[in-house]
Amino acid sequence: MGSDVRSRISAYALAVADHQLLLTRLSDSSPVFMPGLWHLPGGGIDPGEQPRETLARELYEETGLELLDARLVDARSYTAHRLGVNWHLVGLFYVVDLKPGQLAVTKTDDSTSDVGWMPLSGLEESRLSPAAIDGLAMIGAQPVRQ
Repeated sequence: MGSDVRSRISAYALAVADHQLLLTRLSDSSPVFMPGLWHLPGGGIDPGEQPRETLARELYEETGLELLDARLVDARSYTAHRLGVNWHLVGLFYVVDLKPGQLAVTKTDDSTSDVGWMPLSGLEESRLSPAAIDGLAMIGAQPVRQ
């Protein structure tokens, strides 16, 4: 195993409604963060794709919802080792407005296994991805530490 590092830039959605945050659960095929954690909707920017286009595509694939508006609020950098790969990930975080609709993971056999609106007041840090924890701070919320 070499010391190769793969880089990835991802766009993440911070969607809040009725004191709830939209989160997705990472599946076993999650490339960077551990499976089973709750994570922000979003994902890797494809070559030639604009971040807002990525956000709209990933939101639909992972939640079934359509993007109405997005405002860049911050960026964070992460390192991880998963499935034999060393990762350097840059996450772009957007506060988003979404078209109302039914939640559904529309792209199956991918990195998302579930989606749901989770109460901001009860999110446990141990069940969240590092990006979801950072996203909470960006909207002025804190996870519950155990």
